[in-house]
Amino acid sequence: MAVLEKIRVKMGAFITIIIGVALLSFIVDADTLQSAISMFSSKYDVGEMNGKAISYQDYQKKVDYFTKIHQLTTGQSSLDEQGSEIVNQGAWQDLLSENVIIPTIESAGINVGDDELFDLSQGTQISSVLMREQSFMGADGRFDRSKLVEFIKAIPTDETGNLSTYWSYLEKSMRNDQMFTKYISLLDKSSVQNPAELRRAIEENNVTSDVSFIIQPFGYNADTTVTVSKQEIKEYYNKNKKNFEQKASRDIEYVVFEVQPSAEDINLAKADIEKVYEEFVTTDNVKNFLARNSEAQLSSYYYKKGDLAAVSPAIDSFAFSAPINAVLPVEQNGTVFRAARINDIKEMSDSVFVEHILLENTDKAAAQAKADSLIKVIEGGAAFADVAAANSLDKNPNVVPGQLGWMTQSFMLPGFESVFNTPVNKLVKLETNYGLHIVRASQKTAPSKKVQLAILEKSAVASKETFQKYYSQANDLASKSAGKAENFNAAVKEMNLVTVPAMGIEEGAKTVATYKNARELSRWVYEAKKGEVSQIISLDNKYFFVAAVTGIREAGIPSLEAMESLIKPVLQREKSNEKFYQKVKEMVAGTATLEEMAAKLGTTVSAQSGISFGALGSQTFDPYFIGAVAGAKENTLTGPLKGNIGVYIFKVDARQTGAFFTENDAKSRLQQIFSYKLQQLQGIFEKGAEVQDHRARFF
Repeated sequence: MAVLEKIRVKMGAFITIIIGVALLSFIVDADTLQSAISMFSSKYDVGEMNGKAISYQDYQKKVDYFTKIHQLTTGQSSLDEQGSEIVNQGAWQDLLSENVIIPTIESAGINVGDDELFDLSQGTQISSVLMREQSFMGADGRFDRSKLVEFIKAIPTDETGNLSTYWSYLEKSMRNDQMFTKYISLLDKSSVQNPAELRRAIEENNVTSDVSFIIQPFGYNADTTVTVSKQEIKEYYNKNKKNFEQKASRDIEYVVFEVQPSAEDINLAKADIEKVYEEFVTTDNVKNFLARNSEAQLSSYYYKKGDLAAVSPAIDSFAFSAPINAVLPVEQNGTVFRAARINDIKEMSDSVFVEHILLENTDKAAAQAKADSLIKVIEGGAAFADVAAANSLDKNPNVVPGQLGWMTQSFMLPGFESVFNTPVNKLVKLETNYGLHIVRASQKTAPSKKVQLAILEKSAVASKETFQKYYSQANDLASKSAGKAENFNAAVKEMNLVTVPAMGIEEGAKTVATYKNARELSRWVYEAKKGEVSQIISLDNKYFFVAAVTGIREAGIPSLEAMESLIKPVLQREKSNEKFYQKVKEMVAGTATLEEMAAKLGTTVSAQSGISFGALGSQTFDPYFIGAVAGAKENTLTGPLKGNIGVYIFKVDARQTGAFFTENDAKSRLQQIFSYKLQQLQGIFEKGAEVQDHRARFF
């Protein structure tokens, strides 16, 4: 809710402006007033879709709605950072659906009727939206229609209206999902490969060529004698300008001051841990002691040798050379102090293969009695899988009945921890949140020595004085810069600091360089002009940034002036390659064989077998070379040919026709291409609707 409150506070300024504009209407003409309102309103738009402005208020309504949905589904009364991100993305995606995606699908003649929607929720074709909904899943983790019916029946009697709100959300999700499914089906049916195309695809992959060839690489350095005119650059720009379209991005240079604990701070942490060390050695209740005094709490995990080496080599060595209750004295690792006590030692497997039978546990006495009865049946010789198939609530169709598979300490169902101590093939009962289980550990890996440790840990924390020291350094740089890049560069040099570049920062970026939670920094970058320098920007209360904007690229197609320095070397390279090609052509003129040409060029003849046109687009060969080989006649000298990486001269020595690439392979490849196209679909929708997303200015 803190995010929502922040939004409401920001709206106060907007309301004040609107009141001011209303008063101005008495003294200015209507056209001037409309222009002023338009200017102010667009400033508070969070985006645009299909030419329609998405106002701050419209987006806020969606945020409020999805906040409620999130609260209903999670039971959380407030949003953490992850929850806020889910809500914000959900709100924006819903606006995209309403204004871009669904209208586009409807324009293709697709719709979902009321009867169809009823069938998706209560008929024979249950929507995948409901099938995935946790609220409607049974104990076996699969869709339970009775839970759905129970939910729908409860809607009229729910005085809070929450069930009705959530059902409306599900209905909209079902309708949108069905619309999109139909649209994908339409596209799929439209992706036709006729018999001629199918035959060609098979031939292109089954016909291979053995080739002898010469290649003269272009080299990396362009010919410095080649010149490129302004007119040539302009012509290239006009011809290729659509390929230059870019997202908005910014470049900065920054100095970061990382707050590090001082020597005094480190000594204080050392004194703190030494103060409680004796109690750590003697306490009978290690768990409670660590909860009160340590940053690391007691873990039930059993470590094997080497597991703790990355944390502390000293602790790892100590753990496997000392007895139970032995204590390692305080050791320092950077700004962290640790002491360790051996809590337990045992021989233990890394992995256990677990089987189970899950029983309903509503009536505990009846469940226990049934479990005892089934245990006797299995001990009497019945196959565990057969008993599980007939009695277990876990009906996973993808595994042998009753099998859960291999478990480790890290990959473990809650409540199953004791399986590591259970003898192989012994049947035991376990209660978990899922119900009552009959459990058998049917296999175990070879046991090895494992140690459970209690670790007392204290980290040095920067004091107020230390914090202020770094802040003062950052403030000194910001003050000397006075908002100007030339001052910033001079101050950096004077203070003997190091600047770091960060290129291509996108609007709303959460990470800048390697620093996370950098939204405040990226937001400032998009508010600043080129050459401006920031005041202090604090990240995570640990990093103080002072940044200068060094480059601005707006969304769209850059100007000719902006692209000139990039186009010129491309043209120089093209003209250099053409000059090189003509030179090779002149050198081999009058020669009749590859060997003679190789001698003229000072190179050798190479050979390659199995080249097929189906390899076009691979990284193995130059596509110009592959295409030319596929179309060349056998035993005929071809070239010189200018490719991407050099000049080729070649001869197809032989061709073979195989049958390894089948009709199914061709259809499978077509489906892969179709799947790739689907991944681009939303981006295509957004580009067609000229979607602009400015949420980062506010959220």
